Amino acid sequence: MTTATTLGDAFSLNMTRGEDILYKSSGAIVAAIVVVVVIIVTLVLILLKMYNRRMRTRRELEPKSPKPPVPPALDPNSNGSQQPAAVTSDPADVPVETR
Repeated sequence: MTTATTLGDAFSLNMTRGEDILYKSSGAIVAAIVVVVVIIVTLVLILLKMYNRRMRTRRELEPKSPKPPVPPALDPNSNGSQQPAAVTSDPADVPVETR
């Protein structure tokens, strides 16, 4: 019976050490996960920045389309017989581009 008790004590002692090791290393595991997440987020942001820069340079380098013709009502050389339409706009309707 002493053998069974000794094996039981040894088993519970090993479990306690394993649990202690896991408990003590849990902070390191959490820190490692946080570091990996920060690295992944940083890489994604760098890739998005590079993609944005590449697309902007591609947009700036492609040829501009010709300007659309000016409507006759707004043409300064047109005769004054035609009355331009009145345009009113709300400031809320105008999109504002911010950088």
